[in-house]
Amino acid sequence: MLLCTACLVGLQLLISCCWAFACHSTEPSPDFILPGDYLLAGLFPLHSGCLQVRHRPEVTLCDRPASFNEHGYHLFQAMRLGVEEINNSTALLPNVTLGYQLYDVCSDSASVYATLSVLSLPGPRHIELQGDLLHYSPKVLAVIGPDTTNRAATTAALLSPFLMPLISYGASSETLSVKRQYPSFLRTIPNDKYQVETMVLLLQRFGWTWISLVGSSGDYGQLGVQALEKQATDQGICIAFKDIVPFSAQVGDERMQRLMHHLAQATATVVVVFSNRPLARVFFESVVLANLTGKVWVASEAWVLSRHITGVPGIQRIGMVLGVAIQKRTVPGLKAFEEAYARADKGAPRPCHKSSCCSSNQVCRECEAFTAHTMPKLKGFSMSSAYNAYQAVYAVAHGLHQLLGCASGVCSRGRVYPWQLLEQIHKVNFLLHEDTVMFNDNGDPVSSYNIIAWDWSGPKWTFTVLGSSTWSPVQLDINETKIQWHGKDNQVPKSVCSSDCLEGHQRVVTDFHRCCFECVPCGAGTFLNKSDLYRCQPCGKEEWAPEGSQTCFPRTVVFLACQEHTSWVLLAANTLLLLLLLGTAGLFAWHLDTPVVRSAGGRLCFLMLGSLAAGSSSLYGFFGEPTRPACLLRQALFALGFTIFLSCLTVRSFQLIIIFKFSTKAPTFYHAWVQNHGAGLFVMISSAAQLLICLTWLVVWTPLPTREYQRFPHLVMLECTEANSLGFILAFLYNGLLSISAFACSYLGKDLPENYNEAKCVTFSLLFNFMSWIAFFTTASIYDGKYLPAFNMLAGLSSLSSGFGGYFLPKCYVILCRPDLNSTEHFQASIQDYTRHRGST
Repeated sequence: MLLCTACLVGLQLLISCCWAFACHSTEPSPDFILPGDYLLAGLFPLHSGCLQVRHRPEVTLCDRPASFNEHGYHLFQAMRLGVEEINNSTALLPNVTLGYQLYDVCSDSASVYATLSVLSLPGPRHIELQGDLLHYSPKVLAVIGPDTTNRAATTAALLSPFLMPLISYGASSETLSVKRQYPSFLRTIPNDKYQVETMVLLLQRFGWTWISLVGSSGDYGQLGVQALEKQATDQGICIAFKDIVPFSAQVGDERMQRLMHHLAQATATVVVVFSNRPLARVFFESVVLANLTGKVWVASEAWVLSRHITGVPGIQRIGMVLGVAIQKRTVPGLKAFEEAYARADKGAPRPCHKSSCCSSNQVCRECEAFTAHTMPKLKGFSMSSAYNAYQAVYAVAHGLHQLLGCASGVCSRGRVYPWQLLEQIHKVNFLLHEDTVMFNDNGDPVSSYNIIAWDWSGPKWTFTVLGSSTWSPVQLDINETKIQWHGKDNQVPKSVCSSDCLEGHQRVVTDFHRCCFECVPCGAGTFLNKSDLYRCQPCGKEEWAPEGSQTCFPRTVVFLACQEHTSWVLLAANTLLLLLLLGTAGLFAWHLDTPVVRSAGGRLCFLMLGSLAAGSSSLYGFFGEPTRPACLLRQALFALGFTIFLSCLTVRSFQLIIIFKFSTKAPTFYHAWVQNHGAGLFVMISSAAQLLICLTWLVVWTPLPTREYQRFPHLVMLECTEANSLGFILAFLYNGLLSISAFACSYLGKDLPENYNEAKCVTFSLLFNFMSWIAFFTTASIYDGKYLPAFNMLAGLSSLSSGFGGYFLPKCYVILCRPDLNSTEHFQASIQDYTRHRGST
């Protein structure tokens, strides 16, 4: 494949050479040629090109009146100076002389002609077709230049099959670093990749997210615009307007007027201009003509320091100009070298006539005519570019120095192939006037940029260095205090489509561009992550966020903790009740044979007190973080205990009614009740029924600890799952039926003897029980917070207290405070009064 490619290239070059060399057979000017052991070629734009209509493929003749390019002249002299210094050096290539072949490349055709000349063999001026290009030995070993990306790409493509080193001082396009296409290309100017990244960081630094983008025709401008648009878009910067200045653009033509109109209509304050110098001149002359002011212009390195641009009349009115510039470097002795060249006797300028050397593009009549007074002034921009050309010459010399083994002090002169020199140039690492010269794997230099701002505060244009950009990765270091903005109060100009949203507000895009949006607050339970300003993110299950939040907060885990004041009160009340129950049990045990205890139920009282104590103990399960045992026992144990108490209370009231009212009226029923232990049987059956309900509840609707997230957005409620279960409702309804039964039985015994009449106290306690649970369920219907378990416990505690207070406290009072009423005689007298009263009625 490589052989086929080489043959094709060779065929094309042969055809081109037949045309090019046949047309240019004259001798070049002596200033463009220096004999030497090894030759370098230099391609420099000593003249500017011109647009012309051609009817046949001809090389542009560069040496034309009124087309001299001062900038290219300084590059030309920098290479001549570099070669002269190296030849005079005893340390670098000590016994070797470098020569050169310099060419004026004012156009693409002139550049191709120069490249073909470089590839020609010594002696015969043609390029041979060879199967093995590694042994192809042209008269030149390396090429310095050319200046633009378009010309460098063409030259690099022609030289690549021969692996001839091409070191450009001005071609910065990123595409030239692709080694598969341009394996022999290197450069001493930074890669546009870093320039683009620096520009994007500059836009981000000042918050400019809405920009216009203008480029020049050609690889430099168009590829730069493409790369900048892609990287800017990736970083959230939107392009309000984009256009390319064509090669044929003229100030005031329809194309430029339309571009200026669209630029004025765009709402972007910042305009990035990625252009070469000639088209940048046309663009800014059009800007001045259209009176576009008040904008911030971000400049690429190609024109930011060019006097060709700063010299546009009226340009100081266009606004603020910031830009990326190659770090200022100085070629020591270049000014003196140019002055010496101007003073040297070069003879009278030769007239240019047909078949003269003027047609070789290796002549510069203006250069020969310079004097110390008429020579071009060496300015900062040209000096920095000249340093790049000067640096390229030294890079080739150091590579050749290593290849020829000159480290010993003597170079071994022999045949050198271009590819051998290319290998060594990639390895160079040396200091040149305190600057390190080396290349990375892509052939790019290790360098940096300056960030500069134009300054018109004085009588003449100058610039201020605001900071620098280093890589990799690309980082900006800017001293913002040096910037004098053109706006009011020295404020940074804004260039945004929509202003930033408040914290916690997401951006809802309203246009084609993501930078144009409305601000909508994030809903409750969502937050705005700074990594994505266009979508609110939901909080985690254990987190919450209010409306319009930019972060989530941990939910507060709540339960009825023992440390709270409410808990202390309830704990104290429940403990007091439990102690009273135990004390009452002891008191009744001590007075077990007394009439009061026997009339209260005797040993049945201990079952009633025990059931109340069990219910009271279950209430401790409402305190602290819910656990599985607490959830299983607290409601079920309370329901079962209160069932036993109500069953005893019911059967006790019913038994008194039977004794006093039905023993004579229904003796059979009475004797059956007594003989079959009806009271105990009722309590057992009633309690067993509730036990069955509770066991079914615990098995089928098992109460478990749970974390509840829905009720309160900022809380996690730790609770048990029993409140809304069918088992809980059945157990509660069962106790409700028992309470009604107890209430009915106690009401029927309202006319019993005074010592046996418990209707008032029992009625009061049962009514209080009903009211407690009605209050609880009413509260639960309107409140569902942290203290709901406390209300539940309070209802249970009220039920137990009312049962204890209504049934046992009066009896304790008689035992302790009225022992005279706790006598057999008193009870017998009470019964006799009841009997007489019934007999009289």
